Amino acid sequence: MTARKQTASLYAAAAALSMIATSACADNPMVGGAPMYASKNIVENAVNSKDHTTLVAAVKAAGLVPTLSGAGPFTVLAPTNAAFAKLPAGTVDNLLKPENKAQLTKILTCHVVGAEAFSKDIRKMVDDDKGAHPVKTVGGCTLTARYNGNKVTIQDENGNVANVTIADVDQSNGVIHVIDTVLLPKM
Repeated sequence: MTARKQTASLYAAAAALSMIATSACADNPMVGGAPMYASKNIVENAVNSKDHTTLVAAVKAAGLVPTLSGAGPFTVLAPTNAAFAKLPAGTVDNLLKPENKAQLTKILTCHVVGAEAFSKDIRKMVDDDKGAHPVKTVGGCTLTARYNGNKVTIQDENGNVANVTIADVDQSNGVIHVIDTVLLPKM
């Protein structure tokens, strides 16, 4: 084989590998400027999103990394940094203190459902329940799912409503839906 043919073969192989890598995340939306891979778990993907640095810090502070790296399946409603910024000043810093770990854990686990639910599944449950579907979370909260067109919303026990801004981010152990508001347990 000539040097030219070897070079051409290497370029062809590189192009094929590039296509395979691209198709591995082609079905998933980008989140926070990072590709999300269905072959990675929730934590492995979340740490790469520049829009979820506060959530990742909170998950670490609450000691939930092993849980959300586990087998699942989970549906995670993932508030963005901007969602956390909407909380009263000082709230996040206060929650991240070791003495507030229980409260932080409660808030975070109220964003986790112990089942995998893509937006089409959520819309079907809402339809089956005639417009509003109660969602039990790992943290013991009951959220309410609704939708209008393709836009899914989640209401917490205090009446706060989060919009799903990026839906159906497939993970090896579940699915992430990016939301624009932090959901809070009944106060």
